[in-house]
Amino acid sequence: MNAGRYLHAGLFVLLAVLWGFSFVAIKTGLGALPPVFFAALRFDVAVPLLLAYIAWHYDTWVPQSRADYAGIAVGALALIAGNNGFLFLGQQSITPAAASVMYGLNPLLAPAFAFVLLDQRLDAVSLGGIAVGLVGVAIIVQPSPETLTSGSTVGQLLVLAAAASVALGSVLLRRVDATLDSIPLTAWAMALGAAILHAVSVGLGESAAGTVVTTPVVYAVLVLGVLSTAVAYPIFFVLIRRIGPVRTNLVAYAVPIFAAITSWILFGTGVTPSTAVGFLVVVTGVAVLERQVVREELGRAYQRVSPTA
Repeated sequence: MNAGRYLHAGLFVLLAVLWGFSFVAIKTGLGALPPVFFAALRFDVAVPLLLAYIAWHYDTWVPQSRADYAGIAVGALALIAGNNGFLFLGQQSITPAAASVMYGLNPLLAPAFAFVLLDQRLDAVSLGGIAVGLVGVAIIVQPSPETLTSGSTVGQLLVLAAAASVALGSVLLRRVDATLDSIPLTAWAMALGAAILHAVSVGLGESAAGTVVTTPVVYAVLVLGVLSTAVAYPIFFVLIRRIGPVRTNLVAYAVPIFAAITSWILFGTGVTPSTAVGFLVVVTGVAVLERQVVREELGRAYQRVSPTA
């Protein structure tokens, strides 16, 4: 493995750790802050940091075309507002580890949206992989007339909606030929998305008045806004550019490990057996769907460990 591969592997693990922390930080902050307001606050912290960075690092960092504005709008509505609004609402009633498992479905959902919206045909094996992944979802949620109205099931479905929003937004962005670089476009989408979240928060009648600001809440906001957003998102886009979106999105299957460890350390909670089994079934479905990527990575791993002639 050369230095570049070590760097990419290190960034991949760091991204999984930062996003694993985010689920625990969200759960901590939700004990004191209204969910949609808290979701907006995440970007209130991150956006000034990112805008300062891109103003310093980029020569061109403002939107230049209609396609740029369209990309910002899609990102703001689907990847920022829809994603975080559903995620924060859902995490009110489920553990960080369970939320991270449900959220990890977005790499499975994206090909399904691409099939419908972009007419990207899937072969029978790939469709079988999606079907296996949906079985995993059913194992996790365990839908029944009795459980569909329970708080935990509603929370799981809201987090699933967040994952679907990410998948849909990612597919729609493929149709937008934006000229603006990924990180500046993401920063502007965060700014607009934060404004949308604040508007939704007001519409829902949320109020942060009277909130008791404790040290854990301050830490949760800073960890989420600085580490899991302002630092993690640029890492995510760097990896997309260097190793490709498919391999980068596989981070979704490393995040639950760190979320579960952190949740267990701080709250004494983890994943239930059914959630663990469902997660393994979902991973199996994704492995079938992305079998070419898996085959290539296994081939590289074999070459590294096999003896040279």
